[in-house]
Amino acid sequence: MNPALPINRPCTLCHTPTSMWCSRCQNAWYCTPEHLQSDWPRHRLECVSVTCAQNRSTIAISQPAAPNVTVLPATHWINLCAILYAPEEEWPRIITVQCRQQVPSDDSFPQLLMNFPDGQPASVILMQGLDGRQLHCPLHLWYSPTALSRHAPLNRPIGCTVGSTYYGMVVVLKFSGPQMQDYFHATLDDVLDISAYFSAYK
Repeated sequence: MNPALPINRPCTLCHTPTSMWCSRCQNAWYCTPEHLQSDWPRHRLECVSVTCAQNRSTIAISQPAAPNVTVLPATHWINLCAILYAPEEEWPRIITVQCRQQVPSDDSFPQLLMNFPDGQPASVILMQGLDGRQLHCPLHLWYSPTALSRHAPLNRPIGCTVGSTYYGMVVVLKFSGPQMQDYFHATLDDVLDISAYFSAYK
C-alpha cells in the first residue's frame, strides 16, 4: 500500500482507516486484500457489480472468486451513462456525461458537469421506484426549475412515457448504492422507476 495515498474510510472489517475499496461494487472499504477475502462470504450477498472507472490502480487478490481492491484518487472526473429526457425527442435515451465523484471526507453529493439550456439546474433524489419499491441505488434527477418561465418546450418523452406535463431538459443519474457517495451508469431499465415519480405530477 502506498503511504502517500489519502486515508478515506474505515475498513469494513476492522475500522482501520483505508484508501482501498471493493472495485466490484465500490461500496465496501478494506484495509488489506485479506480482509476483503475474509468478509467476502458476507459481502458477496450485497456486492452489486459496477464498471471500474478509468485510471485506477488495482491490488491483486489471490482468491479468484473475490473482487479486486481498488485505490481511488482523492478527486477524479469520470464519464458515466445518464438518461436524457430531451424536449424535442419522443423517448428518453442514454447519453454520456462527466461527473466528479465524491472527494474523501466531503459530505456533499457528486457533481454533474453539464449545461442546462433553461437556467441553473436543481435536483431531486428518488428513493422509491415503481409501486413504492425502495431503490437500492437511488436516482438523481436534474432539471431546470425556471424552464417554464423561460418558455422552454414541453418535454415530449416524459409526456409519452407517463402523460405528465413537464418542461425543459431532464437528466437522470444513478447512485452506486444507498450511501449515495458516487454515481454509476444509469440504463433504460431505470425508466420505469423514474416514470413512477413523474406520474405523481400531472
